[in-house]
Amino acid sequence: MRMNSRKPMTLHRLEQMRAAGEKIAMLTCYDAAFAHLLDEAGVDVLLVGDSLGMVIQGHPSTLPVSMEQVIYHTECVARGNRNAWVIADLPFGSYQESTAQAIENAIRLMRAGAHMIKLEGGGWTVPTVQSLVQRGIPVCGHLGFTPQSVHALGGYRVQGREPSAAEILRHDAEELAAAGAPMLIIELVPSAVARDLCAHLPMSVVGIGAGPDCHGQVLVLHDMLGLTPGRPPRFVRNFMDGASDIGEAVRRYVQDVKSGVYPDDAKHGY
Repeated sequence: MRMNSRKPMTLHRLEQMRAAGEKIAMLTCYDAAFAHLLDEAGVDVLLVGDSLGMVIQGHPSTLPVSMEQVIYHTECVARGNRNAWVIADLPFGSYQESTAQAIENAIRLMRAGAHMIKLEGGGWTVPTVQSLVQRGIPVCGHLGFTPQSVHALGGYRVQGREPSAAEILRHDAEELAAAGAPMLIIELVPSAVARDLCAHLPMSVVGIGAGPDCHGQVLVLHDMLGLTPGRPPRFVRNFMDGASDIGEAVRRYVQDVKSGVYPDDAKHGY
């Protein structure tokens, strides 16, 4: 089934989907060819993630990714996409220095073709989020496990297991929502904590390794296609298993996210 007749995704439509209980299907994307394929397969949101540092460039983390590289890949994705909503990451070092730095780099990403920018962390990021939103730049937050803080967090570990940590996570999310962020990605968070966030926050919460109760799901494209070397994280499912081609695998991902088949909490949750 081809989806090229669908209407372009907007922030208003994403908010309508959340209100109606329709799951948001998001995948990372880094080039024009995959942008076209994912858009045709019905993916709602394309995330130009700094995960490109790992799956495209071969780095052990996202930290080496530069602003210029994210701009380049955002331009590629924007050329291949017609209808999906495009989010681009502010990479490490592009917004930590000052709000002025964040505004300048967010503008660069919007000019490159992004519809929304994403940044990691809570607390100290709130004034930056507020300043961006006031300037007409939609912001997606990112809490839980934040890859740019991998060394400070002690590696790739589930966040929010202890009640005190879960309370900090909820407080940070509420502050981001109050600052005007309409979307939040939560990564490697216990399913019960994610469920509580989704029940209380006035924003779309998209999970990765955060259980089945989020308003949507996101995976790294190369993970869900079984292309990443080594053992995949618990929350990843290889959608190429049983698929005749990549297009079918992506369509199955969209269908299973929207129907609630994926993720299965017993198999993929924490």
